[in-house]
Amino acid sequence: MPKMTAQDVLKVIKTKKVKFIKIWFVDILGNLKSMAITDNEVESALKEGMGFDGSSIEGFCRIFESDLVVMPDPSTFQLLPWRPAEDGVARMFCDIVTPDGKPFAGDTRNILKRNLAKAKKLGFDYYVGPELEYFYFKNDEGTEIIDKGGYFDILPLDEAHDLRRDTILTLEKMGVQVEYSHHEVAPSQHEIDLRYCDALTMADNVMTYKTVVKQVAHQNGVYATFMPKPIAGVNGSGMHVHQSLFKGSKNAFYDPKGENHLSAIAKSFIAGTLRHVKEMTAVTNQWINSYRRLVPGYEAPCYIAWGQKNRSALVRVPIYKPGNEKATRIELRFPDPACNPYLAFSVMLAAGLKGVEEKLKLEPSKDKDIFKLSAEEKKAEGIQELPADLYGATLNFAKSELMRQTLGDHAFEKFIANKQKECDEFRLSVTDYEIKRYLPIL
Repeated sequence: MPKMTAQDVLKVIKTKKVKFIKIWFVDILGNLKSMAITDNEVESALKEGMGFDGSSIEGFCRIFESDLVVMPDPSTFQLLPWRPAEDGVARMFCDIVTPDGKPFAGDTRNILKRNLAKAKKLGFDYYVGPELEYFYFKNDEGTEIIDKGGYFDILPLDEAHDLRRDTILTLEKMGVQVEYSHHEVAPSQHEIDLRYCDALTMADNVMTYKTVVKQVAHQNGVYATFMPKPIAGVNGSGMHVHQSLFKGSKNAFYDPKGENHLSAIAKSFIAGTLRHVKEMTAVTNQWINSYRRLVPGYEAPCYIAWGQKNRSALVRVPIYKPGNEKATRIELRFPDPACNPYLAFSVMLAAGLKGVEEKLKLEPSKDKDIFKLSAEEKKAEGIQELPADLYGATLNFAKSELMRQTLGDHAFEKFIANKQKECDEFRLSVTDYEIKRYLPIL
């Protein structure tokens, strides 16, 4: 469908009698921010933007350089179905610019745009299809589950199926295509998969998806969370990301004569991912809690390897289906849904493209259950591990020139400062585990 223009937006606002328009953007960590304007201010906002104090937004500006401008993107205009039809409410994502109209270096949406433009110069369009898992709980004060379902379960175990249904209906009203949904492995854990599309649209869709999941849960008196590992002893929530590069209408990852039907470009893309994965993990798994999930035994990959059917590998290549060349893709299994999707897609693309540019050779696949290999066996096969915690991941990220180039100096340094602060705060805390473990004996 053709994308909406500023004139289209003004027409819809008038005909649908939309009164409020929420302007959406994210901070450096991917937290959604919003300001609301009335219908009378939309035309001016679309032309000139709206000023705001950037020093109050995480990762944006210092107080003496605080003035920034939000520029709504009319192509992202959508009505919010959960708001009243009369005096309705819509939303638009926006780009952040400086008062002189230049793209703001801390705007992660613009960072993704810049990396997509680099791919375009090399002749590629970047497509992604994420699978975001999440949990429903009674409220946000604990982890009391609302169902006892397991993988693909239905009623009576999957008592949250109506929540998924309402979520999908809301997403479709907002133009977000959904492939399918189901109950996940852990009790009260669920998944709704989005139809693949270009990475910028998908990053916007991910933010919409997370908002709608939480909104529908709230309307039904429960709480939805994308926290990677809220419950010990069960699977955490991942964001498996299916990736492909296209040249026009042709899938650049497909080669009818290639092994596993993978092209040389696809193999180099995987090789680049594996080479730089330790550097990007701080972005794709950006919280201390993220590393509670990346441990053996709970399906989350923690070993740096690839395989065609191997779900214990960090990168999986789904089996090719004859006649479906466009579906040839690679699946990254380590990211989690609590990341900033604009930055996550940026670093995934940058690592893969680096491999393509350098024509890296791909090591043989590991088509065995890596979780069952001994330490000696993994060492013999050259299988390394992801960083064990956020501190180690941040150190790898901070040393990476590729990550600096991908994010730009401003966002790169702001991100490091934030993660270092988080690690310091955790290091200075005393956990319940320590109290229960040590207080009775020391």
